[in-house]
Amino acid sequence: MTKFVFVTGGVVSSLGKGIAAASLAAILESRGLKVTMLKLDPYINVDPGTMSPTQHGEVFVTDDGAETDLDLGHYERFISTRMRKVNNFTTGQIYESVIRKERRGEYLGKTVQVIPHITNEIQDYIRRGAEGVDVALVEIGGTVGDIESLPFLEAARQLSLRQGRKGAAFVHLTLVPYISSAGELKTKPTQHSVQKLREIGISPNALLCRADRRIPDDERAKISLFANVEEQAVISVWDVDTIYKVPQVLQDQGLDDIILEALGLEAPPADLSMWTKLIHTLENPKHEVTIGMVGKYVDLIESYKSLTEALRHAGIHTESRVNIEYIDSEEIESTGCAHLAKYDAILVPGGFGKRGVEGKIMAARYARENKIPYLGICLGMQVALIEYARHVAGLPNANSTEFDPETDQPVVALITEWQNHDGKVEKRDLNSDLGGTMRLGAQTCAVNPGTLAAEIYGNVVTERHRHRYEGNNYYLPKIEAAGLVVSARTPNEDLLEIMELPRSGEQAHPYYIGVQFHPEFKSTPRNGHPLFTSFIQAALKHQAENSNQQAANTPAVQGDAA
Repeated sequence: MTKFVFVTGGVVSSLGKGIAAASLAAILESRGLKVTMLKLDPYINVDPGTMSPTQHGEVFVTDDGAETDLDLGHYERFISTRMRKVNNFTTGQIYESVIRKERRGEYLGKTVQVIPHITNEIQDYIRRGAEGVDVALVEIGGTVGDIESLPFLEAARQLSLRQGRKGAAFVHLTLVPYISSAGELKTKPTQHSVQKLREIGISPNALLCRADRRIPDDERAKISLFANVEEQAVISVWDVDTIYKVPQVLQDQGLDDIILEALGLEAPPADLSMWTKLIHTLENPKHEVTIGMVGKYVDLIESYKSLTEALRHAGIHTESRVNIEYIDSEEIESTGCAHLAKYDAILVPGGFGKRGVEGKIMAARYARENKIPYLGICLGMQVALIEYARHVAGLPNANSTEFDPETDQPVVALITEWQNHDGKVEKRDLNSDLGGTMRLGAQTCAVNPGTLAAEIYGNVVTERHRHRYEGNNYYLPKIEAAGLVVSARTPNEDLLEIMELPRSGEQAHPYYIGVQFHPEFKSTPRNGHPLFTSFIQAALKHQAENSNQQAANTPAVQGDAA
């Protein structure tokens, strides 16, 4: 029977509940248990797909096409289990499901209420996502005391009751702030948070106390007394310089033993040697590169969470420290591209909407003309395609219908028909719902031999997608005739998947590639990702060539004549 660990949060959000839950899952997995993770989001949106990245951060995409909370990306980076649609659900999905059932008459005329109908539906969703594993870790979004979170907390309480003794455990993460004017840590917010949780009927088996420093034993003892949690189960979780140290921090304090005892499980000792090696590589790099990331959500880097992590993973696998500098594409529009010369490589990520797009096009052109390694992801590929069409292929008005619906040279356009992940043909137009009109999830296609893409991926590529607009096949032959290389297309619709510049001839470039998909979603610290690894290798090569060129151009210092 599957056992459950519910992870809740208190005081404030953004304390790292997802990282803590994923780290505990990683420890349990290292002890030989089969684990999975679920994220319960209390907002009424059906999914985060239509939410602004500046509000919610990154939208993570699973193989089966679910648009989910960014914490699922953390889950996949910490454990080997792949996430699916069933691993993330929202209040909106729950109410949508219950209302559909009510309309069909499945409640036999009963008055539909939060308890038991909504809470039962939540439990059904949890059980469905937890099938076939030893332990399911369930992260409940928001904080204790939020109105929106109450149905989820009540459902967790009910499920733990139905599971019986040792069927479920609760971990509560809370803030222990340091007040500099007083020169001390304050435990009162944690005391109140646990009190609120106990009022709901939930007593935590362990407390994860977040602070900017280690929490002294006397403060842990105080929290233990007032929160009615054993002192050994009051775990200090201080700020670390990399999230990949958190599993060791938790394991050193015995959190896994506390949870296994609460669940009545026995397992071999934890083996965190992989994480130890990974951290050693992170802390002892042999090289260092700086990547310029040109985007429009640079004020909230959580919008690019998987991307920044993928670059760091590539750093691990090339023994390099990867520095990322975020450049607002709107600034490029007003100040130009000259400052991009200092970067070892340029990356343009995905995004939606017209704002800042001309700056991205300018960055793509600068990288192409100055032979700087370039990686364009999703929109980053599309702007590279537009740029090449305008300045090389003789299509000066080239644009995307996303940015200029009236353009007379739409080299990027909204496709009108798409076979979705379930095999159904979906038709769409500009009036279609935004939440249901994207190419989503994993798709496999062949890679043309002899290309840079083939060197990176081999003969086949399988990656996850999240976009509405595609390269327009009407214009691609002319653009290809001008030197652009289309290195992969989808097998059924013949849509552009990967484009690159040749490495010889008139348009030769050492490393210039754009992909329509989002490779960052499949990168993990364990394995890295071949595309990002090759990108960092190209940056290292470009850096070395620049250094050699500068050395060659520096005149030798003449000694004094004796």
